[in-house]
Amino acid sequence: MPLHSNLCAAAMLVLLARPVAADVPSVVVDLPVVGSLVAQVMGDLGQPLVLLEPGADAHDFQLRPSQAGAVAGAGLVIWIGADMSPWLDRALAATGNGAVSVPLLQAPGVRLHPFNGVAGTIDPHAWFDPANAKAWVDAAAAALAGVDAAHAATFSANAKRAKAGIDAVDAEVRAIMAPVGDMPVIMFHDAFGYFAATYGLNIVATVEEGDAADPGAARIAAIRALLQPGGTVCAFPEANHDPAFLHTIGEGNNLRIGTELDPEAVTLEPGPGLYRALMIGVATTIAACAKRQ
Repeated sequence: MPLHSNLCAAAMLVLLARPVAADVPSVVVDLPVVGSLVAQVMGDLGQPLVLLEPGADAHDFQLRPSQAGAVAGAGLVIWIGADMSPWLDRALAATGNGAVSVPLLQAPGVRLHPFNGVAGTIDPHAWFDPANAKAWVDAAAAALAGVDAAHAATFSANAKRAKAGIDAVDAEVRAIMAPVGDMPVIMFHDAFGYFAATYGLNIVATVEEGDAADPGAARIAAIRALLQPGGTVCAFPEANHDPAFLHTIGEGNNLRIGTELDPEAVTLEPGPGLYRALMIGVATTIAACAKRQ
């Protein structure tokens, strides 16, 4: 046999003798912000499938058949929970495929607030507390290691880097928000309770009382009554919501209308960098309107 043939055969034997790395099981997540955190933990080993599409409404979303199929075939589903994504809750119940389900609101160490101040409820927008984001990273690393033990050390190392990055984002946000002080602001819906509690934001009202209910005339009148003559308050429209309500509230007073906020990050570029872009973007938008002059 020619020398080059012997070398090729030997090389093939070496390759066949090497252990083949197991593929990371398919991972499905509900929202882009969860996808960002999970992507940081997965690193170069893969990327999660984010179900909520760009521009979609997180509170009124319907899975396409291909997405329902992805949920049915997933090895791991990491999601916020039924309080945020009831549409995924229904899909998981319908598939019955036995995939590992990790509802992050139930993860160890997560700090929960009531929704809209109503006792006994859960505000699902918990990613705006950096401590919760770090708890979610730990939960994702543990879940990934549970279905892919061969890469457990990589997931752990990636999680450590991700949490350091969250701490850095937290420090940036605190610096951006410092000039805002206790300036009163109006949000479109109750999505920023965790952000307010963490960074001292003074939210005096929300336009919508729930996640999908347009305000009535009485609600608008009540908010207008909060605005003191000569006082200045900032109000922020949101992605997927009609800003006309804010302009009605602001008629004849000194209400400032800020730039649109996107608490569910449906307009941001998906991927590992989305979490930082969301947090810095929210802080910068609020500070541009609400900082003391």
